[in-house]
Amino acid sequence: MKALIVQRNEDLGRIWQRHLERLDVAVWRVCTAQDALGYVQSQAFDVIVLDLVLAEGSALAVSDLLRFRQPDANVVFVTDTTFFSDGSIFQHVANARALVKTATPPEDLAAIVHHYGISRPGRVVHRNPIPG
Repeated sequence: MKALIVQRNEDLGRIWQRHLERLDVAVWRVCTAQDALGYVQSQAFDVIVLDLVLAEGSALAVSDLLRFRQPDANVVFVTDTTFFSDGSIFQHVANARALVKTATPPEDLAAIVHHYGISRPGRVVHRNPIPG
């Protein structure tokens, strides 16, 4: 299973990464939307842990590109705000599978991510045939 963590707090991202690696998940970790977009275009992931409020860039742009490039990948959003606390994230983001608080215990978050990231064969990155 392959996961990408997009979290503005590097220390927190490292903690999540260690918990996922204990579950034999291959983990990539970035802090910005731009870095995440680069990985999404070149690397296939089973699940993305995506901070809703990034310091740079838009989490929703990342999830949109992910939906286009990797339609089978699932997104677990994390947030420390009340934005989307009404569950409307699931109406706006087709590949959203969960919305949890940033303060969720790391072992619980790892279990959620592992659940939604169970690998299926044939996962690919869809590339635009038009260069540029």
